[in-house]
Amino acid sequence: MALPIHKSDYRKLPDEEKALDTLRATGVTPGREYRFPFCTPKEMKTPEGIEKMKRGPVGLLVIMPSGAMNMGKFLGQWFLYCVVVSFFTACVTGSTRAPGSGYTQVFHVAGLTAFIGYSLAQAQNSIWRGVTWGVTLKHMLDGLIYGLLTAGTFGWLWPK
Repeated sequence: MALPIHKSDYRKLPDEEKALDTLRATGVTPGREYRFPFCTPKEMKTPEGIEKMKRGPVGLLVIMPSGAMNMGKFLGQWFLYCVVVSFFTACVTGSTRAPGSGYTQVFHVAGLTAFIGYSLAQAQNSIWRGVTWGVTLKHMLDGLIYGLLTAGTFGWLWPK
């Protein structure tokens, strides 16, 4: 949020009010992902399924709960996620670096582990969900920054 690199990641729907009215009328529910056009693997091979995919649009829609965004809930979940990544970073670093290891050795192992935890799964969004690689790489850059901060903290606080 401090860096403006994500401002272009999301766009407004054309004719948003009409699209939202249509979605409300269909009864979509929060916490679900909708793929469109929907086809079973068998249907995708039929001439009708192939035509639906050609005609487009093809996409994935995620429905979130209605109402104001609860940033407290999101930040709380993000904090717990950071704790989980740090826990696994501590497990890997503690398994490979003894107390008294140098700052750079701890920084290296902790940084790589934290980067993996924060970043590598982002690639799945480009592979399977059609997110542009530019957006994914920006999220991976965020993960690199978090990984470096985690590595610095581990190196600084590592038992002597």
